Amino acid sequence: MTILVEQHPGYRQITLNQPDRLNALTAAMGEALLAALEDAEHDAECRAILITGAGRGFCAGQNLTEVAPTEAGPPDLGPLLDGYNAVIRKLRALPLPVVCAVNGIAAGAGANLALACDIVLAAKSASFLQAFARIGLIPDVGGTWILPRLVGAARARALAILAEPLSAGRAAEWGLIWQAVDDDRLMDTAHALTARLATQATIGIALAKRALDAAAANTLDQQLDLERDLQNEAVRTPDYAEGVRAFLEKRAPRFTGKR
Repeated sequence: MTILVEQHPGYRQITLNQPDRLNALTAAMGEALLAALEDAEHDAECRAILITGAGRGFCAGQNLTEVAPTEAGPPDLGPLLDGYNAVIRKLRALPLPVVCAVNGIAAGAGANLALACDIVLAAKSASFLQAFARIGLIPDVGGTWILPRLVGAARARALAILAEPLSAGRAAEWGLIWQAVDDDRLMDTAHALTARLATQATIGIALAKRALDAAAANTLDQQLDLERDLQNEAVRTPDYAEGVRAFLEKRAPRFTGKR
């Protein structure tokens, strides 16, 4: 199986599962990943997702044997990228938080898959590589959108054009990811974080995701209006009422994530 799904209390772990190829992406893996995300979204008991890779790497990018030129000419990458793009759109639109634990290399489309998640942790030995220029391509799978928003135009251009690996520690310093952790603590830290998120006010998190993604394209006035409208959605949730009660009663809130 190209994708493994494990159930945990309140969340699911989705693992890229082609370790003998450093989890290099294929069309079949993209389809399976999209199906796993959609299934998690429709599970009322799932309130967070953890994504990682099996073996010694997160994802080495596209499996080039699937897209190598032939005597007939270059491949049409349109259908393949449409499939991967559906995964990125789903990750950004999911109404629940997504944690990514990067264990080893995250290259090319694999790097941008990781960076599309909400909170990215990486082992200190891991690295991120926009490898596309090495084979005459441009960053895809959202890379040209994600990179400048995370690290700014100058660093995004250098990462894309030079195609040099970026260590997990430097990625954290630059704000490309949330945190670099000791290798032997990566999965424990990722599970603890995802389990914590699974107990939080899920709808409020989903609304915050919407607002943050809209901010780059909005004027200040548009963003203020959006914040007002989304806040009015959040205030009508049972979790808001519970959060206020818990604060006033000086106890931990018991959020349900329900509307």
